[in-house]
Amino acid sequence: MGLDDKLSNKTEEMAGKAKEAAGKATDDEDLEAEGKADKAKGNLKQAGEKVKDAFK
Repeated sequence: MGLDDKLSNKTEEMAGKAKEAAGKATDDEDLEAEGKADKAKGNLKQAGEKVKDAFK
């Protein structure tokens, strides 16, 4: 897993957490859902990279 990939995936996950928190704070369900989706996408990408690394 390249450092750039790790950083990018973690950034996406953290941005998702921030969006989710902002959505909860402002009662914006769309923003909260978008944040959850971004967070999940970042987590999935990290998991995929770890699987690729395991088979190297």
